[in-house]
Amino acid sequence: MFTNILLGVDGSTHSLKAAKASGELARSLYADLRIVVVFEPIPTYLGESSMEQAISSRMENAENVLREALKAVGEIPGQLKTEKLEGPVAEAILAAVSTHNNDLIIMGSRGLGKLAGLLLGSQSQKVVQHAPCPVLIVR
Repeated sequence: MFTNILLGVDGSTHSLKAAKASGELARSLYADLRIVVVFEPIPTYLGESSMEQAISSRMENAENVLREALKAVGEIPGQLKTEKLEGPVAEAILAAVSTHNNDLIIMGSRGLGKLAGLLLGSQSQKVVQHAPCPVLIVR
């Protein structure tokens, strides 16, 4: 049924629950799993030294999120890959799905987004609306 799953994580409680669910699903379906962490774009108005510091900080945070997600997923029989992307969250996840031909997206129902998400709709809602494949939202 599903052989190529994409998991979007941000370190939130809901995304770690989604990571656990994706591991269980990947094990039961013998599916491959790609874990994606997306960080917001770095403003271009920062000076070079500040930009390097911002990149380093965001990459370190992404590594920590990936480490926690990998623990939650556990061992799976298929391939397990990770990816760190920069950009608007929903757009980056949708681009990754198109690039890697995933047939299922798994995400948490609520992330670490800003207050604007309450007014404009969450990242998971944007993914559900525009995804070319089924989306599993985990609470």
